[in-house]
Amino acid sequence: MVRLYNLHPFGSQRVVPCEREPARFCCGRDVLFVAGTAASCRVEAFALGDQGRCEPLGSFATLGPVLRMAHSQAGDYLVTIEEKSKATFLRAYTNWRCMSAGSSRVCVRMVGHKMEESYSETLKEQMSIVEMPLSDPPLCISCCPVNGDLLVGCKNKLVMFCLKYLVINENLTVLDFERSLILHVDNFIPAEVAFCARHIAVTTELDVLILKLELVEQSADRTEQCAHNVSTLEKPVDGDPSSHTSQLELDEFIICQKPVELLGEESKLCEIPITLESTELPTEDTKRFQVRYLLFRRFTPDQSPFGFCEETKLHSVQLLPVYRTGSVTAHEETENERELLSLFCFFSLPHVGYLYSVGKLVELISTYQYSEKSEQAVLTPQFLHVITSEKLQCFTVRCSAAAARDEDPYIDTTVKACPPVALDVCTLRMQLFIGPRAICHFKNHIILLTKADSEDITERRKPTRRMLSRKADSIKSRTNSESEPGWNLYIINTVSTIQLYREMVDYSRTYENVKTESCIHLLSEAHLLVRAAMMDPSFLKLDEKEELLRAFRESCAFLGDCYSRFDTKDYHLALPYYRMSGLSMTEVLKRLVSEGDEIQTYERGLIFYLTHSLNEDLNEELSKESANKVLQIFCVADPVQLPHILCSPCMTNVCPLTAVKYLQKVEKMMPSVVLTLTKAFMALKMGDLVMYEHEMDSYKETILACGFIGQPKLLRQRKEGIVIPTEFAVHLKEMQPGLLVAAIVALHENNKIELEEADTFFKVLCSNSENTVPQLLVDFWEALLVVCSQEEILQELLLRVTSQYVWRISKQQLPETKPLKTTEDLINSCNHFGLIFPWVTSIMSMGTPSDKDYHEDISKLQSLLCSQSIDIASALPVLEPLSEAGDVGLTIRVLCSTRLGKYEEAIEQLLEKCPDAAVSYAQHELKDDNRALWWNKLLPELCKRARLTGNDCPVLISSLKETLSVVAMELELRDFLSLLPEDGTAAFFLPHLLHCSQRKLLT
Repeated sequence: MVRLYNLHPFGSQRVVPCEREPARFCCGRDVLFVAGTAASCRVEAFALGDQGRCEPLGSFATLGPVLRMAHSQAGDYLVTIEEKSKATFLRAYTNWRCMSAGSSRVCVRMVGHKMEESYSETLKEQMSIVEMPLSDPPLCISCCPVNGDLLVGCKNKLVMFCLKYLVINENLTVLDFERSLILHVDNFIPAEVAFCARHIAVTTELDVLILKLELVEQSADRTEQCAHNVSTLEKPVDGDPSSHTSQLELDEFIICQKPVELLGEESKLCEIPITLESTELPTEDTKRFQVRYLLFRRFTPDQSPFGFCEETKLHSVQLLPVYRTGSVTAHEETENERELLSLFCFFSLPHVGYLYSVGKLVELISTYQYSEKSEQAVLTPQFLHVITSEKLQCFTVRCSAAAARDEDPYIDTTVKACPPVALDVCTLRMQLFIGPRAICHFKNHIILLTKADSEDITERRKPTRRMLSRKADSIKSRTNSESEPGWNLYIINTVSTIQLYREMVDYSRTYENVKTESCIHLLSEAHLLVRAAMMDPSFLKLDEKEELLRAFRESCAFLGDCYSRFDTKDYHLALPYYRMSGLSMTEVLKRLVSEGDEIQTYERGLIFYLTHSLNEDLNEELSKESANKVLQIFCVADPVQLPHILCSPCMTNVCPLTAVKYLQKVEKMMPSVVLTLTKAFMALKMGDLVMYEHEMDSYKETILACGFIGQPKLLRQRKEGIVIPTEFAVHLKEMQPGLLVAAIVALHENNKIELEEADTFFKVLCSNSENTVPQLLVDFWEALLVVCSQEEILQELLLRVTSQYVWRISKQQLPETKPLKTTEDLINSCNHFGLIFPWVTSIMSMGTPSDKDYHEDISKLQSLLCSQSIDIASALPVLEPLSEAGDVGLTIRVLCSTRLGKYEEAIEQLLEKCPDAAVSYAQHELKDDNRALWWNKLLPELCKRARLTGNDCPVLISSLKETLSVVAMELELRDFLSLLPEDGTAAFFLPHLLHCSQRKLLT
């Protein structure tokens, strides 16, 4: 693996025209502040433009030498730690831009000072200096890039100031600060601090502690506490305090000798108690915080790989936010409009740097080994820049890879991919400089301060050793160059993302045939470089947006080529990278397959890409030449896949004769049902019916039907989301519809086709409109009822076939093709079709001749209702059209009433429409608990109707006699007598009375 790529990330450089020697400097979004040495006590401001242009804006005096300084983009203020008379002061400079307009007025006020109306009006045209007194000297500072809040590190404490926007009137808003929170940290002297989105990273010489301030929900009945109430996270201490202290000191001494790394919840064990003190004035909106420990790491002085070093201590702690792509509105002035996606923390020892992700998951991402002792480092979303005693080094970072996964946790799929977070870091460049001392960055520029020693100056004056030159417009005068060290403040322009990307791609070609891993590594670096640029919130407004998008797709294509051509363990990544590239299969084949090369070898990545692409429903049809080339590739690399490849919609234009030849070769080695069906498919394409029949006769129909499970695309394909039956399906519909239906049933039962998809398939196959149902689809539903076991699908199928039977009967519509199964077939093979009741047959025997034309549908419907499977309550709306349809309607109504337990209603319907069937119905249905309906319902109804009609209705008389015979066998004589009508003819009832009495005597 190549660790150093001698690329050129640094472009042109300009000298900042400082009037005095710089001691400190910092950058904002478009501004550079330079603080002079102790002799000057001034800060110069420079406007930063494109290509590193630097224009003086003006300068202002400070109270004393600046020890620390930082600029906040939110609020556009500069905060400094200054020294005067051995005392340190914390000051914030706001509205400083008025200097560039020529104003020299300055207002100095204390933090929180209430400004009067007359006094505040002058603030429009003057710079304000806000002094922030502290009980302890400030040691370090950091501004939150998200909301502009300020964090100050003091001995044993961290003080947080909230940035406030005070609206004086509609034309004037001024900045102020409020000291809102103090974090007390015992025995802790912060050397550096970083603050971002309520995350705090603080370092001592050898310790790193990362915290997060979390809001605590307050209960409604909580009483207001005073402003200085203290809530502690310290654990209760058992035993004597003095003895505990001595033990703690001993423990600290022992632990100090051992390096420690505690992540996440474990970092609570660091034994650094933190006490929170709220200093805000209590209001209804007062925020209550608690501390969550994210990371603690302790180093030891001898942890350097270069041996013991007395100067071993941490430096350059940073928190780097990465924002969600495109999450910035049209007005980009306020940082709050950006949505924070990920957060990273960097800190460094002299010879090793560490980069952690501290967002959703706390983990070490990268470790950086420096070639020599580092002075300072600065992290950007794309690079890590490190200065040593004589070099400016540029390393790659993995922030964009981690942030991409935070933005899309499912990025590592067959659809999309991203180089891994654990990808080895490498050095892009080591640029020689004389005496680098300090570094910072803004956008794509590096600000570098160099101070050469006296011997370096002597060498530097020699023309042969002069490495850097000043611009002619540089403003600087030296009165005594011998006593003053040689210094320069440079703005180094890092080259554009596109330019460096091109160089990386060109450089990767040198490793293409010798070092596969290095080639992939460098192309991955190029990909991450472009991805990081695209994750910048201002990406949507960039002039080079389209160029970056093209580079992104191109980098995906290059990575796809690598994983396709090279034998790597991650060969499967060829698929997602090619998909992200937007290349078609034809374009990929042109990139990878050599024309006329019959002995070319094909790696797993290409086969994996082609297999997945061809097995999915793409809207791309390969040309005849490309399709035949694909056949050749699979015949060489993976012949088992040939039957499946040939069934892809993309292979529509393949030469069937060539396909058969390849299939015959495979069949000799590995015969299968799918292969036989594929050969039959190709025979149909050629129009060779003899060959087709030969192949189809090789197996029984049941085996052939199951064979389609192995490759459903033999029967149906999708184009633009629409189901398209194949030529094979069309042929089976005409010649072997039973096999076609059986195959689709097998597909459904093996989860290869959904019910709705099958409906569409048959409708398209039979050229029916969306609203009409072909008989072949009804055949499929009936066949599916035989094997279906899922209750939900079962009820859906029963309603569908019921609806279709009802529609045909009511519309007197005959099926367009002969049904595959008769009622008798269904009764014998399917539990959901029951034997038709005798009383139903009795009613139908007296039906009209027209009913006989639809006998099959009528009998299937009645058979369904005679079973116990269908949910009658759900079927009632479907059956409504037949409610008045003569004898058919009568049987349907009575069957429904019976299934719903409404036997009396069923008896009334029969007596009204078909008295002949009443007794037959009673004999079949009125059993067990319903036996009493014989004498409580049927007998009284028959007597009443017979009395009204007299002898004019022999059917009623006959039914009455049969009913009396049954009742006489069931009841006692006295009960039987009580049921007989008083106005009846004795001779009519006497035989039944005698029969009842004789039965009693016999028993």
